[in-house]
Amino acid sequence: MSTILIVGIIVFTGFICGEIAERIGLPKVTGYITAGVLLNPSISRFIPGNFPEHTVIVTNIALAFITFSIGGTLLYSRVKELGRGIFCITVFEAEFAFLAIFAGFLAITPFFARIPGATWTSVFIPLALLAGSLGSPTDPSATLAVKQEYHPDGEVSSTMLGVAAFDDVLGIINYSVAVVIAGALIAHERFSIPTTLLRPLFIITGSLVLGAALGSVFNAITAFIKKETEGVFIMVIFGLLAGCFGLATVIGVNELLAIMTMGVVVVNFNEKREKIFKVMERYVDELIFVLFFTLSGMHLDFSVLAATGPLLLCFILFRTVGKVSGTMLGAAIAGSSPSVRKYTAGGLIPQGGIVIGLALMMKQDPAFEAISDIMISLIIGSAVIHELVGPVLAKIMLKKAGEIETSGGS
Repeated sequence: MSTILIVGIIVFTGFICGEIAERIGLPKVTGYITAGVLLNPSISRFIPGNFPEHTVIVTNIALAFITFSIGGTLLYSRVKELGRGIFCITVFEAEFAFLAIFAGFLAITPFFARIPGATWTSVFIPLALLAGSLGSPTDPSATLAVKQEYHPDGEVSSTMLGVAAFDDVLGIINYSVAVVIAGALIAHERFSIPTTLLRPLFIITGSLVLGAALGSVFNAITAFIKKETEGVFIMVIFGLLAGCFGLATVIGVNELLAIMTMGVVVVNFNEKREKIFKVMERYVDELIFVLFFTLSGMHLDFSVLAATGPLLLCFILFRTVGKVSGTMLGAAIAGSSPSVRKYTAGGLIPQGGIVIGLALMMKQDPAFEAISDIMISLIIGSAVIHELVGPVLAKIMLKKAGEIETSGGS
């Protein structure tokens, strides 16, 4: 079948499934992933089995746009307004989820990860590190969908949205560190200061410097151009995001951390920031999300998913324990109200978005060949479950907090 025809089918099917999901009260991303599962070569025989493997460039460009948007949420004045409570909760719920999954997977993966020749350094510890890092972020779109539908008004809903928006940043940082350590373990590198400390430091510092530099270039270009049409902005955004991703790959630093830093620089130092991010929201985001999440669903390997069923259930359990305990502890340290302590975690369960992209990027690295299919199955499987359960749970918690009228519940 023609590749262009397949792309058309992907976009159209993803769009329709997203609209259906929205009509029945679910986030559009759930519909997009469902479309991808339906178009998976294992189900839709008219799509070649190797087609998902040839979509790397599309996935990477889409991921660049999504990550740039995440960096664009970190406007200093907005972060400052959110206050100590949201900062503490974000740090503790994200890192406790990471630690809970990491510790839990260290205990169970030797029993459930059936990989020939698996050892602690080649499989079990790297798998636990990467699973933990991918479990820390929250998808804010599900909680945002509940807010837009039921219009809750209060500190619990505000805290939910604030934390969900910012813990993606910690997720990218966790992943950036975890992928370096896991790669070193798989390569059987001996402990040494250059490999254990200096290399991760170089990758993280290099990512920040590259992102800041290209963010400054972006700001200079948009300040220089006089023709401020939306088409010009889209061209500049596309060109510099692709350039940042490509340069990061060539230099050997983390692509997503560099692009997120670029977004932070643009949103804080560009006078045209509102127009720039609104252009993306108006003309680019919908297409990017449809392509990215539908293609993500097409990468799901059902045979691996069936074999990793127990790991998937444990991943969801460990992540939930980490999110709930971290939220309660962070809120207690910050002196937040009892309602925030008890009910905020209910809006932090959804997972999707950036973590799917991180898992797909991991698959591109030959070092993770033995575990990448397991990670993709875990992340996409948990994303579908979390996106189905998350909005319902958020709604229940907001009702309990008294921020949604019971009579207007559905």
